[in-house]
Amino acid sequence: MHPSRLRPSSPTRMLSMPTMTVQRQQIKAVRRGLALILLAAASAAAPIGVGVLAATTERVVVDRHNGLAIGGFDPVAYFTDQEAVQGKPEVEAFEGGVVWRFCNAGNRDYFLARPDIYAPQFGGYDPVDVARGVTVSGNARVWLIAGRRLYLFAHEDNRAAFSADPARYLVRANQRWPKLVEQLAQ
Repeated sequence: MHPSRLRPSSPTRMLSMPTMTVQRQQIKAVRRGLALILLAAASAAAPIGVGVLAATTERVVVDRHNGLAIGGFDPVAYFTDQEAVQGKPEVEAFEGGVVWRFCNAGNRDYFLARPDIYAPQFGGYDPVDVARGVTVSGNARVWLIAGRRLYLFAHEDNRAAFSADPARYLVRANQRWPKLVEQLAQ
């Protein structure tokens, strides 16, 4: 077989500087310079942008893709329907610095009247991890109501451990939560 047939045919070619025209060399140099400038600007601005976004959302778990508290699930539905129900875009409320969604206006009104009851405890952070002294976002689909309060868990194992002895975890979580809240953005 001829050696040229062993090489893959590719629509892109690698051009070295000596084989490029002067104009193409200049364009390539400008592009390289622009890429470096944009990279430097993006890395310099990134910490500022992240801090601003986090400042209003970290005390309550917010889905970073849609900006909604507990991923857009209706916090009241856990109590009324005993299941995780996705809220509707047309039924939203702003409470505690974040946007919450509900499946109906009645649930929204209940929540606004008593967010202390219907909002997940520890801002939606996993209470087992809070008891350990760390904040790990709970998953809105892994939940439990204990003592008439809603708790979200990062995974099934934590929910099982918590449900076996809620008092044990709540004592430690309630002790550690105030210090953890201070570390979260205000």
